[in-house]
This record gives sequence, C-alpha cells and structure tokens, in this order.
Amino acid sequence: MIYERVALIGLGLIAGSIALAARRRGLAKEIVGTARTAQTRETALRIGLVDQVFATPAEAVAGADLVILCVPVGAMADVAAEIGPHLKPGCVVSDVGSVKQAVIDAVAPHLPAETVFVPAHPLAGTEHSGPESGFATLFDNRFCILTPPEGTAPDDVARYRTFWEGMGARVEEMDAEHHDRVLAVTSHVPHLIAYTMVGVADDLRRVTNSEVIKFSAAGFRDFTRIAASDPTMWRDVFLNNEAATLEILGRFTEELFTLQRAIRKGDGDLLFDHFTRTRAIRRGILDAGQDTDAPDFGRKRND
Repeated sequence: MIYERVALIGLGLIAGSIALAARRRGLAKEIVGTARTAQTRETALRIGLVDQVFATPAEAVAGADLVILCVPVGAMADVAAEIGPHLKPGCVVSDVGSVKQAVIDAVAPHLPAETVFVPAHPLAGTEHSGPESGFATLFDNRFCILTPPEGTAPDDVARYRTFWEGMGARVEEMDAEHHDRVLAVTSHVPHLIAYTMVGVADDLRRVTNSEVIKFSAAGFRDFTRIAASDPTMWRDVFLNNEAATLEILGRFTEELFTLQRAIRKGDGDLLFDHFTRTRAIRRGILDAGQDTDAPDFGRKRND
C-alpha cells in the first residue's frame, strides 16, 4: 500500500482505470470519488469502482492522502479552488490532463503551501468514456509523464512515481512546457487532423453516410476512432495548448503542401522517400512496445 486514502475527482475512463488498477495491485487502502452527475456517482458505487462516493469534490478530498483531478482541463481551476481549503497537510494533488503548463497555472495558486503538487499525464486511453469504460490493465506498459514544478520534494515525486509504476505504467519526468510541445506532435495535432478528415468526409455531399460507413478502409476507420474521443476534453486541450498546437500545425501544413506539389508534378521519388522515412517511425513505435500489430491496437479490454 502506498496511500491510505485516494480521492478521484471525476469518474470517467481514466479515473475508473486508476481505481481498478490501484485496487488490483493493493496500492490504496480506500478509494473514494465524486462526479458531476448523480447518475455517474451512482454507477461508480454500484459497480464497485470506489468504496465511497460524495456529492462534491470538497467532501471527497477530506482526509485524502492523494487527490487526482480527472476532469477536463478547463474545469481544473474551479475544482482546485473548491478543494483547496479542504486538503489535509501533506496531501499529494495530481491530475491526468493532456496539457501540463496550463494545468499548473490553473491549479497551483489554489493549493495550500503544505500540500504537494505533482501533475501527471498517463498516455493511455480509448474512445470510450464514463465510469463503466475503465479497466485495470489500461496503463500496463504505457508511459505516464510527471511534470513536478521546480522545488517539489524528490521523495514526494518518488512516492507518486511508485504509485503509477504499481499500476503498470512506465514513468518519465519532463518539464511542463516541453511536455506540451511533445504532445502537440504525438497526440494533439493528430487528433485535430482526425477530426478534420472525418468532417471532410461528412461534408462531401456526393458521398453518402452509408457509403462512408460501408466502404471505410482501415485508415479512415482509425480516424473515426480517434475522432470519437470526448469533445469537451479535446476542446479544452486545444484552447490550453494553443502555442504548441499552432506551431506543429503550421509545420504539418508545410509538409502537406510539399506532398501536394509532389503529387501534382508526378514526383514519385519524393513521395517514395517520404513514405519510407515515415514508415520507419511506425516500426520504432512497435519496437518501443507502445503499440501492437493487432487489429484492435491492443486496446481491447482485458477484464
């Protein structure tokens, strides 16, 4: 056991998976939670996701040794302001947001000096949401990036690292701004491209919805899986990682124009060289153990 009492603020896919993974490995004595809607709270309690459920974040964090904010980035500031006065001294506060500098800016001012703030980003998920979507193996062999602010006690960071490692994750530490730039490349802009491509298909009036579904090739199906992700979460990600997203999106646009020109001019050599270089990236991801050749991308629930 690493923490006596863990409080989860928000009870969706990531929070549910944390609860199940922590319970599987005996990392917490008690897991409690809260969610915005009564239906979500009732479901989480009914399926045994948490030991107790509370109507408000302030109630949920009372006496907790670890509090994890599992809410959209845009809601972090309000939640932090609500729970701040109710956190016990020495409590570790963390989050699971896909953007880190904006979370630090939003949350840190509301936390008492005697608490410890260790922002985190588990690089794991599916297109599903809600308390029943979580599963205990979600974090197995997936990276979790910690971005502790300067001056955070190393022992507190090490303890929280052990918690994530206990849930099966591979933990790295990173500066928050660097994290946001890296994730703009590996996650944020790819999601934006997926949303855009699915939107383009929907706008093509000569292609009916039934034809898009009937003749979906693997590439388009992958786009639709990504584009099915939580719209609230991704709206907040783009609004809170504006600079890095726009920078990478600009570079993507330049590459797209280069390929467009090559197609127009019939430059097969350029296309072949580009595709050969990018194909190697896929092999690198497989070699790093961050995906699988399986048709379901290794995201099938194992419960």
